[in-house]
Amino acid sequence: MSETKFSEIPKAYDPSKTEDKWYKYWLDNELFHSEPDENKEPFTIAIPPPNVTGMLTMGHILNNTIQDVYTRLKRMQGFNSCWVPGTDHASIATETKVTKFLEDKGIDKYEIGREEFLEHCQEWKKEYGGIIIQQLKKLGVSCDWNRERFTMDEDYYREVIKAFVDLYKEGKIYRGYRMVNWDPANKSAISDEEVLYRTVNGKLWHFRYPIIGSDRHIVVATTRPETMLGDTGIAVNPNDERYQDIIGKKVKLPIVEREIPIFADEYVDMGFGTGAVKVTPAHDVNDYDMGQRHKLEIVNIFNPDATTNKNVPDWLQGIDRFEARKKVVEWFEKNSLMEKIEDYQNKVGYSERGGVPIEPYLSEQWFMRMDELAKPALDVVREGKVKFYPAHWKKTYFHWMENISDWCISRQLWWGHRIPVWYCMGGDHCKLECKEPIVSIDPPEKCLHCGSTNLKHDEDVLDTWASSWLWAHAIFRTEEERKYYYPTSILVTAPDIIFFWVARMIMAGMHFMKDIPFSHVYFTSVIRDMQGRKMSKSLGNSPDPLDVIKEYGADALRFTVLYLAPLGQDVLFSADKCDFGRNFANKIWNAGRFLLMNAQTIPVKEELKNKHIDFADEWIISRFNETLAEFNNAMDKFEINNATKIVYSFVWNDYCDWYVEMIKNRLYADDEEIKSEVLSRALSIFENMLKMVHPFMPFVTEELWQLISERKDGESISTSEFPEVKKELINPQADGEMETVVNIVSAIRNIRGEMNIPPSKKINVLLKSSEVSERQVDYIKKLSKVEEVEAGESVTKPKASASAIVKSAEIYVPLEGLIDLDVERQRLQKEITRLEGSLTGIEKKLSNEKFVNGAPAEVVEKERAKQRDWQENLRKLKEILENLN
Repeated sequence: MSETKFSEIPKAYDPSKTEDKWYKYWLDNELFHSEPDENKEPFTIAIPPPNVTGMLTMGHILNNTIQDVYTRLKRMQGFNSCWVPGTDHASIATETKVTKFLEDKGIDKYEIGREEFLEHCQEWKKEYGGIIIQQLKKLGVSCDWNRERFTMDEDYYREVIKAFVDLYKEGKIYRGYRMVNWDPANKSAISDEEVLYRTVNGKLWHFRYPIIGSDRHIVVATTRPETMLGDTGIAVNPNDERYQDIIGKKVKLPIVEREIPIFADEYVDMGFGTGAVKVTPAHDVNDYDMGQRHKLEIVNIFNPDATTNKNVPDWLQGIDRFEARKKVVEWFEKNSLMEKIEDYQNKVGYSERGGVPIEPYLSEQWFMRMDELAKPALDVVREGKVKFYPAHWKKTYFHWMENISDWCISRQLWWGHRIPVWYCMGGDHCKLECKEPIVSIDPPEKCLHCGSTNLKHDEDVLDTWASSWLWAHAIFRTEEERKYYYPTSILVTAPDIIFFWVARMIMAGMHFMKDIPFSHVYFTSVIRDMQGRKMSKSLGNSPDPLDVIKEYGADALRFTVLYLAPLGQDVLFSADKCDFGRNFANKIWNAGRFLLMNAQTIPVKEELKNKHIDFADEWIISRFNETLAEFNNAMDKFEINNATKIVYSFVWNDYCDWYVEMIKNRLYADDEEIKSEVLSRALSIFENMLKMVHPFMPFVTEELWQLISERKDGESISTSEFPEVKKELINPQADGEMETVVNIVSAIRNIRGEMNIPPSKKINVLLKSSEVSERQVDYIKKLSKVEEVEAGESVTKPKASASAIVKSAEIYVPLEGLIDLDVERQRLQKEITRLEGSLTGIEKKLSNEKFVNGAPAEVVEKERAKQRDWQENLRKLKEILENLN
């Protein structure tokens, strides 16, 4: 250590003057860059790539702070930390944004065509995409920006295409007609996981269908009247006695005039509606299955945008599905075929991206077989090779993986990884084999069978997740890097993408790399507002993280969200809670400033830090090593929230509130060598403490670390050596002695407060104890502003004294001469009388059943809490008065 670089250190910590400065310093010196190094063990994180269209949210703050904490910690612990950043091309989100962007300019994407539209996508991405990456830098994340990836990078694109081709050749990818979730807003299939179900208050319409050859009707109930235009059958349960005589007959479908059969199927629930079900195989998953079993005609009545097509009567063609619903209902009412209409609550699937109700839609799509891919991914989680935090997410994972269905991987979009399939359009020259699609990584020049060069590229692109499932290994460009960095160490992600991404990455890793993609998965908490609502743009309840950083500083935001986020529990957050983190940063700053200002006049010498060690030094060194051990244990178990509390307690309580106060007398002593060794030791411990805080609060710790000593250019706390636990310095005896000092001093301070004794007034204290040593008494006197301390087993309680009992000691403070006893007695009695009156009032209120049963529960509980507080205050006041008497 040497003299500090600055003769004057600012009184208050100002994040705005340090954050950009140090982030630029870290980047300029490439402190976050990693290259394979066989002499170092890698620690690797692949960032969950945010959408290229995304903006920073509080969820991103929590997620990326956790990743950064581990990356920084492991870097300091000697690992070769490599945190790879990047963004996802986000097919639907980006295409929607660019389409709207062009529409605002009067440009229709279908008029300009695919190639020109994709050029606009690339231009939009260059100008607006990746803003979130620049925003993340404001948080202080230590990503290796030289390695930034994008899921549409040329080499990554090729990796995705190769995976498709390989899986196709293995028989794991096929094309077929299936019922899919159709998003009419984006005119694309979407996966089950992209459907959000909302409870909707709707109607249940009961229609009467005339039975051919009789004057009878069969009544069917539906929540989607417009789909009756595509009905091709009526199903009843074979055990339903009501319909035995009409099974096999036909009805004339109203409006359409199509004859459709009545048939029996055990799928039908006799208790729903009338027990007779209209069957629309083209627009309902279960109806499709029944249609296949009974060979029903399949009639699709919708265009891709959910308007009606030419398969419905002329007067209903070309209108929106909900307009068609209205017209169908009106027709049934007008023609006396409406049996009844009931209010009905049901769950309706909405497209997560499109925000509109999805349509079950029969469509030709590309699918991936999942059963073989799922088994190894199930096994590695069961065997503990991949661990989940919290562990309860394993149940959710197992349930989905054990009931997995084939994955619809094609999307009817233009922006994305185009499916590498071509079709021969050679016409008369084609052979039978030409019907087989050509699946190839590179575009084929001609048909392999007939030689025709007239080839058509499949129009669809891959589901976004069918590219990001390769993220953990495809981010590394060379085989050497993959061998070194893969598998990655930890994945930090939100639990809502456990199916979309986590499960699929494990499947991809096991299939393509023959190894797990990561060892640990940390599922983050959900950030909610103070009312418990999930933060969202639509509610307007999410603070802009950049505004929070501007007001409080990145360190304050980082530390606060981690401190508030227990593993597996939601976080209630508001921006003003960052006062907590800001106060913590200021506490550290003030302690550092105090030490460094003293270093202007007291020489700091490394060789003196282990000399003249007294009781306070033994204790703080012991506490630091205990804290470090607890911290390491918490981080190893991914108890990050607990780790913040461990760090906070040591810094705020042990070091700043107690140790710094305890060394002040020695710092101001006459002996220059003692002053030097006290300051040298305090700064040495402070420097190690900064290293423990650094992963959470990188900016304030870097600023202070740089001030402690002259540093070489490029040196940083972020690449300094993390302290190791020295078990031999953990001193239980010193811990116990200090606990006694803290308890006694705290009790004396409480007595001062309760008895209104000014802090400037010196007092005398008697301690009845056999365990209080002379060196403890010395600190008790200094920290409590005590004139004399009498300690021993034979001490007796003086008259008119205040008292307290702590572990291993009884404390007496004689009050004669300190306060006017008569005045104090009168004041206490007056306060006791006031409190007793207030308690009588609140007890009457709480004994009133009308109030207790009628008022909101939180109001009643608030009154009960008030009662408990007042009862405790009354007890204390009476005890104090008794002491005075």
